[in-house]
Parts: sequence; structure tokens; C-alpha cells
Amino acid sequence: MKNQNKLYWWTLTLSILISGLISCNKKYDGEDNSLETIRNANNNVTYTKSSLDSLQAINVITSQKVQDLLDLSTLYTSGNKDTEIDSVIYTQMQAHFMTKDSNNLKPLLKEMDSLKVRFAKVNNLKTSKSVIANDTLDFADFDVEYYDKKRTYITTVNRKAQYMLKASPVKFQKEFKFYFNNFYKKETDSTKTTKPAN
Repeated sequence: MKNQNKLYWWTLTLSILISGLISCNKKYDGEDNSLETIRNANNNVTYTKSSLDSLQAINVITSQKVQDLLDLSTLYTSGNKDTEIDSVIYTQMQAHFMTKDSNNLKPLLKEMDSLKVRFAKVNNLKTSKSVIANDTLDFADFDVEYYDKKRTYITTVNRKAQYMLKASPVKFQKEFKFYFNNFYKKETDSTKTTKPAN
């Protein structure tokens, strides 16, 4: 009986250690960033009122836009930042903002540079509204998993972005275009964890 208990505890301990090592060595499993990313992440898409009629639809669109901007950012930070393709990538990133201000991207690019990020993945995105005076502001809270060039997990950070859906009439129909007002607001962001999300 004692031998069976010892064997059970050794097996359990070994299983826990192995699962712990596997979770710490989580690898990026998304698609590679490529020039196709640049072509598809130009923020030219408009959305009809009917396609924005549910919170779930808005969450999906917002998550896609956040992922597009992160993919472009990882491409930009992995380059020399002085080539023609780098300037095209930077222009594509700025197209995701209402104002074309380089300060919009500084916190994001600085963080990615400092951590040597080559891949990023959005998780747990939730949108919310906040009413200030007569204005309704839209926010997205989300987690970002960062990975290095070997696709090895670095860390997970919790981030917040403010966005807006701006009316963009097309052929007498009311359509909307998605823009970020700001991304990675430092006063509300935090490093969430150093363990991978499941």
C-alpha cells in the first residue's frame, strides 16, 4: 500500500512538473507576418449599421483591428525602419488612427522594441462605453501575448484602447469606418502576467 502511494505521488509530481514546463514554453501558433499582412491591414473597410448591431459583432471587428495593428507593428519593429517597405508599413499603421500623429504609435513600438517582440496575439477583448458630458466614448480592454523571433512566449500584457466608428456614407447608405483614438494608454495599462493564457 505504501509503495502504491509513493508511486502515485511520484507520478503526480512528475506530471505537474512536465505540464508546468510545457506551459512555460508556450509557442506562438498563429500565422507568420508577411507582406500579405500589409495588403490586408489597410483599414479601408466600411461596416453597415446592420453589421454593427450586436456587441459580439463589434467585439469581433475591434479584435480584428487590434490584431491588424499589432501585426503591422511587429513587421515594422523587426525591420530597419528606414526602407521603403518600412515607410509603407508605418503609413498602414497610421491609417488605423483618426489623426496621423507619430505619438499614437510611440508607446506600442517602444514596448515591442524593448521586449524584442516578433509575434503578438490578442485575447480576451471586451468593449465598453463611457459617457463623459455629452460624449459617449468607446473602449476596448484586451490581453496581448508577446512572442520572440523563435515563437517563444515572452509575456502577456493587459492593454486599453479608445476607438470610434466614424460615419462614412457610401452610395447613400450609412456606413462606418473604424479608427483608434488612442492605443496603449499608459495610465490605464498594466503588465498582467508572465504566464501564457490558455
